[in-house]
Formats: sequence, C-alpha cells, structure tokens
Amino acid sequence: MHRLPRAVLTAAATLALLAAPAAAQAQEPVDYVALGDSYSSGSGAGPYTDAACQRSTKAHPSLLAGELGAELTFVACGGATTDDVLAGQVQALDAGTDLVTIGIGGNDIGWTEAITACITPFQNCHPAIEEAERKATEELPAKLDAVYTEIETRAPDAEVLVTGYPRLFAARNTCDAFGSISVAEQQRMNAGADLLSAVIQEAAAAHGFAYVDVRDEFTGHEVCSAAPWLHGFTVTDVPYHPKASGHSGGYLPALLGAL
Repeated sequence: MHRLPRAVLTAAATLALLAAPAAAQAQEPVDYVALGDSYSSGSGAGPYTDAACQRSTKAHPSLLAGELGAELTFVACGGATTDDVLAGQVQALDAGTDLVTIGIGGNDIGWTEAITACITPFQNCHPAIEEAERKATEELPAKLDAVYTEIETRAPDAEVLVTGYPRLFAARNTCDAFGSISVAEQQRMNAGADLLSAVIQEAAAAHGFAYVDVRDEFTGHEVCSAAPWLHGFTVTDVPYHPKASGHSGGYLPALLGAL
C-alpha cells in the first residue's frame, strides 16, 4: 500500500486537530497528554527520562509530540493497569487538553503471565492464555469504559486516540527463548493478541474514540522475523516490548494516519 510522505501526514494531522486561526496555532501549541502502560511509556525503547516508569524519549508519544510541535505531558508508566490510570494519570487532563493517546489493558488481563508461561519449557501455556482471554472479554470492557468515561469528563474537547498492541510472533518456526516456543504456541499468543485488540477497539468505538491498530505496521517485524521491531526473550532489555524502531516505524505512522 502506498504511504503518503510523513510531512504530508503531519501537516494533515495538525490541520485536522486544530481548528483555530494560524496565528493562534503559532502561539498555542497542541496540549497533548499521553496515558497508558509500558507500550506507551516506551519500555524497551530507551533511553529513559524516568527510570521507574521507563518513559523513553524514543517512545511514540515523544515522537508524535515532536512531529506536531505539541506540548507533551507524558504520564504513561510501565506496569500500569486501568486502576493506575484512574488513580494517577487522568489528573493530567483538563478542559484545555487538545489530544490524548492511551494504550492500556494488557496488564489488566495478565498478559505478561501468559507470555511467561509460554516461554517456560515443558509447560502448557494454553490455560494461562485462556484465562487472559476470559479477563479480556468478561472484565476488561467495564474497566476500559471507566477509564474512557473519565477521559471524556476531564478533557471533553480532546481528540482521543486509543492505541492497540501488536502481535508478538512471526509464527513461522520454533524460535526464541532457546527455541522453546513452538509455532502452535506463537499462533495461540497471536490469537490472544487479536482478541485483546477487538475488545479494546469495541470499547473505544463506544466512546467515539479512534482506535489505532498497529498490527499491520508490525507485520514482518515480529519476534523471530528477519527485522524484528520487538525484543524477544532477553535479560539485557525489556522482553516482548517494542524497540525504538517499533515506535518510529510502527506506532508513529499509525498515529499520524489516524489523525
């Protein structure tokens, strides 16, 4: 698919977002607040301005702010759940907020625990995935609704972009974690990621928020692909999270396209 040059996307995004006169735009940059978990904070992308939350200068919120010339309030934090967003992140929003991005939900369903089960040798990880899927369908919608309602209340005039999660694995050969993850396990985890995406997309649509699906952008760049944008099993970085290339090549174009 032919992609428009980034300069064109950036210009279109800015014009669509701001309906004020050009002079006012020059004086008042976009007030942008980035909420969410580790996939939004940039865990795995480095370097970090906040070690505890692993907020990265190479994460998509920082990159998007740079493209738009926006004033960024970056409160996404690694490990965050929907409860954490409500308790400590939404306070950054107010009536003057123009743009919000949020990626949340994976930690609420125990997705990390499911991945851990799959990379553990001689362990059947399907029950852990099934439990994560149960939480995604039975528990997560109400939690997302609470978060999205709070965003609407605090920032009623903001454009809200809800970011999804990529599929993790290429699922073409047994690989990663010393070759312990089978093709079937990779396919099963990818199916779980698709279910999570569907749940988040439906919840976002119910509030009129745009869902930013990054699965197509990451296709061909999964763990075990020729050019991965995601860390696989590693003890030197944050495993199963996007590298800097995943934010610049995956999330940023998808966000600009959504704007």
